[in-house]
Amino acid sequence: MRKTLLPAVLLAAAFSVAPLLPQSPPPRQPAATAKKTAAKAPAKLRRTVPKPPPVSPQARAEAAATVESRVKTAPETGIENAAAMVPLYELMYRQENHIENGQPLRVLQFGDSHTAADDWPGQLRARFQQRFGSGGPGFVQAGRPYAGFRRLDVKSSMSRGWQTLGGVRGGDGFDGIAGVSLTTARAGETLTLEAEGEVLEFFYWRQPGGGAFALEDNGSGLGEISTDGPLGPGYFRAELPAGPHSLTLRTLSEAPVRVFGWVLEHRSGITWETLGLNGAQADLLLKQDAALLKDHIARRNPALILVAYGTNESRRMDWTFESYQQALDGVLRLLREAAPVASILVVGAPDQYIRTRRSTVAPAGTDQILEAQRKAALEHRCAFWNLRAAMGGPGSMKQWVRAGLAQGDYVHLTAAGYRLVGDALYDLILGQYGIFVTIREKIMGENGNGPPVKTH
Repeated sequence: MRKTLLPAVLLAAAFSVAPLLPQSPPPRQPAATAKKTAAKAPAKLRRTVPKPPPVSPQARAEAAATVESRVKTAPETGIENAAAMVPLYELMYRQENHIENGQPLRVLQFGDSHTAADDWPGQLRARFQQRFGSGGPGFVQAGRPYAGFRRLDVKSSMSRGWQTLGGVRGGDGFDGIAGVSLTTARAGETLTLEAEGEVLEFFYWRQPGGGAFALEDNGSGLGEISTDGPLGPGYFRAELPAGPHSLTLRTLSEAPVRVFGWVLEHRSGITWETLGLNGAQADLLLKQDAALLKDHIARRNPALILVAYGTNESRRMDWTFESYQQALDGVLRLLREAAPVASILVVGAPDQYIRTRRSTVAPAGTDQILEAQRKAALEHRCAFWNLRAAMGGPGSMKQWVRAGLAQGDYVHLTAAGYRLVGDALYDLILGQYGIFVTIREKIMGENGNGPPVKTH
């Protein structure tokens, strides 16, 4: 667990005035039933995206210029309650200046399909790793747990005998940090991961009568792990030589094995870990077993947690301002208990439209979802970024579609649009970080470690 740092406590007050914008365990299946169920691979469904209306190249270029200008200059798009980001900025400073190295700075991004596509977190990952060094991929879900799963910085695969549990359709709640897990009761089923790192961890579930699996790296055995034991999270850890790794998990017995994911990271730098699910709403986190989820988050020891939901909630009539704020209160309380000293940034819902046969209609719930997100964030001492305002405000999605930066469903952005959002948030965070560094060095001295500089 990271310790609260004195400079962060001292700086929070100064920085805040800167002009910145009991569940039941999973049921055991009979072996024959488990084999039959596990043999069914998840159906591969392809989402059909409507084509956007045609526009001329000149009109597209003009719309793109307008969108980019709004994203970069709109004053209302700043991060609110910037002081909540001070713990992150202190760790960024220490990472950049090689103070107290030994582990990477970790970021967890929870969200819906905007996050799951990995274009948005992938851009943030690339920009931050370019500045602060690569910490490796960090946590990566086991296999390819659902249709459309993406991590742009790794290669992963799974054999056909795995069954996906959890996701937006729910389950027994024992799906851990990513809200999704894999299970099989067959020997010889495999998972692979190709990426770079120096420290390996594997997250799995212990259960009475659980099976065993073996792990290999570049063809060499790392060990055999039994998942038999009292119900609870299990972890395997190994030190690896620096460089690329081709990791393989292979089940060894005809007994149930349930797994969550890999961790592969360096001893410094930054990770940006994608924990999105298509169709997810914020209360999905409350449907997970709280003890397991908090254990996984604490194990990752994040410096920053992004909470980026709201698109799906805005389209539903059963959410009210009060009910959504109450749900988000529960989510933020859970995250704070799991990571007491992490910065938490709540990202407000983006602009969107619902397509009908004749026109496009703005969802009625976006305003109340955004206000509930903002109020919950501030009451829990989290930072808040209004993504819809950054896009240009209500109705801006039409301009994004016209610019080729959003798709024809008027909900999802294109890869270029997500990269633009990633760049915008990166610039905001780095701009505030620069102000933090200036204040920190005035308080602590120019070398960042000596006595405070005397100023008038």
